[in-house]
Amino acid sequence: MAVNLEKMSLEDLKALQKEVEAAIKGFEKRKKKEALVAAQKAAQEHGFSLDEILSEKSGSKGLPKYANPADPDQTWTGRGRQPTWVKDALAKGKNLEDLAL
Repeated sequence: MAVNLEKMSLEDLKALQKEVEAAIKGFEKRKKKEALVAAQKAAQEHGFSLDEILSEKSGSKGLPKYANPADPDQTWTGRGRQPTWVKDALAKGKNLEDLAL
C-alpha cells in the first residue's frame, strides 16, 4: 500500500494522520487485551487469579541501616522520610554514621 504523500493536500495529510493515530490506538488496545488474557491464563495455570497475584505486596521495605541509640527497636532503611528521631539526632550535631547499624 504505497501512498504518495507529496501529492496530498494538507487537509488530506491531516485526515490521514488522524486515521493512523486511531489505528495505532486500536492496535495497542488489542495487544493489551491479548496480554491481559495471557496473564490471566498463566495465573490460572498456577492456581491463582490475576487479581490475587497483582494484589500481593512486595513484602520487603529494605533492610534497616540506622537505629535509634535511645531505642534500638526504632530503625530506618535510609529511604523515604527521615523519622523524627533521625532529625532530632542530626539537629543535636550527630551524623548518620553515628546512627548506623
